[in-house]
Amino acid sequence: MKILVCISHVPDTTSKINFVNGDSEFDTNGVQYVINPNDEFGLTRAIWFQEQQGATVTVVNVGGPETEPTLRKALAIGANEAIRVNANPADGFYVAKQLAEVIKNGGYDIVIAGKESLDYNGGMVPGMIAGILGYNFLNSCTSLTVDGTNVKAVREIDGGKETVATTLPLIIGGQKGLVEEKDLRIPNMRGIMTARSKALTIVEPVDAAVNTKAMKFEKPAPRSAVKLIAADNLDELINLLHNEAKVI
Repeated sequence: MKILVCISHVPDTTSKINFVNGDSEFDTNGVQYVINPNDEFGLTRAIWFQEQQGATVTVVNVGGPETEPTLRKALAIGANEAIRVNANPADGFYVAKQLAEVIKNGGYDIVIAGKESLDYNGGMVPGMIAGILGYNFLNSCTSLTVDGTNVKAVREIDGGKETVATTLPLIIGGQKGLVEEKDLRIPNMRGIMTARSKALTIVEPVDAAVNTKAMKFEKPAPRSAVKLIAADNLDELINLLHNEAKVI
């Protein structure tokens, strides 16, 4: 079984976010990057298939040379090889087209992507890949088992969970729950040393349209000061909720 795990290179949640050029571009200075958390759950599940069912695991990223440390971390966690599509991930459709080409050329049985990336939260790419290739697609997956070409998965839906059965080839949008947080892998020294000798292949992008462009970024408004109301002053509380907060 061949598994491809799509890896997004995203800012650490502890990073201080700023914008430059009239708030039209993200300021990367001083920002630490990590594997997108949803992708990390998917990678860990793929490594489980590697250990339990002999699967081969490839990780892929669309990005410049600056993303290679993130791919090397994925190799240190246990992936067999890595691919970097040498292109700026300009928008969701463009990224989906690049990944679809990698999948066609690689003949993968399962493609695991995070249901969304931590930076833009678009949630578009996995479904777009499935649409381009005509593959089965399951989003918001929290469980995945494979028996031959048969797949059983659990996905989150509004108000509960849904258990579904499908067949390979398959693309999933994974999330927290695909593995337990305690099972996430931290690269050890042996893994880091081994990752240096694993293949990291750079491929050039295919022609694809870039249909969207970020015009301006805006930070959330700072939180206003907290107002404390005496426990017995219900009238004042109602007045503030109605006339100032305008929530009632």
